[in-house]
Amino acid sequence: MSIPTNNRAGIYCVGGAVRDRLLGLPVQDHDWVVVGSTPEAMEAQGYRPVGKDFPVFLHPKTHEEYALARTERKTSPGYKGFAIHASPEVTLEEDLSRRDFTINAIAEDANGNLIDPHNGIADLRAGILRHVSDAFAEDPVRILRGARFAARFGFAIAPETLSLMRRMADNGEVDALVAERVWQELARGLMEKTPSRFFETLRSCSALVRILPEVDALFGVPQPPKHHPEIDCGIHTMMVIDDAARHDYPLEVRYAALTHDLGKATTPADILPRHIGHEQRSVELLQTLCERLRVPADCRDLALLTARFHSDVHRAFELRPETVFRLFQSADAWRKPERFEQLLLACAADARGRTGHGQDAYPQADYLLRLMHAARAVDAGKIAGECTDKATIPDRVRQARIAAIESTVNEHPKGR
Repeated sequence: MSIPTNNRAGIYCVGGAVRDRLLGLPVQDHDWVVVGSTPEAMEAQGYRPVGKDFPVFLHPKTHEEYALARTERKTSPGYKGFAIHASPEVTLEEDLSRRDFTINAIAEDANGNLIDPHNGIADLRAGILRHVSDAFAEDPVRILRGARFAARFGFAIAPETLSLMRRMADNGEVDALVAERVWQELARGLMEKTPSRFFETLRSCSALVRILPEVDALFGVPQPPKHHPEIDCGIHTMMVIDDAARHDYPLEVRYAALTHDLGKATTPADILPRHIGHEQRSVELLQTLCERLRVPADCRDLALLTARFHSDVHRAFELRPETVFRLFQSADAWRKPERFEQLLLACAADARGRTGHGQDAYPQADYLLRLMHAARAVDAGKIAGECTDKATIPDRVRQARIAAIESTVNEHPKGR
């Protein structure tokens, strides 16, 4: 690279690629920092500029991102309130010092030499997430990132970092987070190996109550020990999302697992530990949460179905054919059978997510799938063609589907 204005001028691999290689994990993407260059020099060598807030370029062949070394200065609240300074005079050490955690502040040169000014390698070996500098407090997204890394790697948060994160939450810095970024990090946290650690970390620094108060409110709420030996609604929810992760369920199912019991936090005290009617209260709270975070429609719709119907699914063997039909109808299983199958996955995670449950089997799922396939096999077009009075078509189709469900139930007496 041209314009060697300081003694570390050149190109360095930085951040997650270096961290993951040192951990022996697959490297998905490479991030590069360019020290001692200018936008003009980058473009002259074929790099294409793409950065809006600071100089980032795509390599002409690999299309990987190359960012000019830069520093940042806080100018206003929120994660976008920064003034960016990129110039040939910015050193590699200055660029690394603006990063969030020491494990992400390690660079590697073209010869494989590691530059580790903040002892990130030692923290990697010790399994510790430690902030690089007090500038960490200037960006509230770093709280969410820290929680996500804790869920991914199983690392502990350094005490001084946890204290800093708590101060950031207490002073309201997290309130400046925009909905889209919260959802982005929440979705990533749910997809980590142990998603419960994401929420437990946020709770330990008092951020969960500000970011997801509906989830935070579940902790400390009792449940009937007969069905929930873990008793606490919050602990149960954490066990459910971890079960969904163990079974490698998709994001839609994991979000539904997280939010299926929100209404239990608003159960009247005089009926605890029972939670009569919590399903409808869960739906109402979930609708507000999804609007606030602008949750994508596929995640929102499955979560609402799960919140509303998970108790019915658990009682599948007790349901009459007419009730099963109404369940399928309400869930639009005729047009969206795949979504109904995802509803069953979320319910299975709910059933398994409790203390002492060591079985993977959830027979309600296979049972309801048999009934759904039987009902969907009804030829609605043929029925419509045989009807002389078109107004009777919906009722005739309904009766035929209920009959198909009942016939299948009779073939499996255990399911009555």
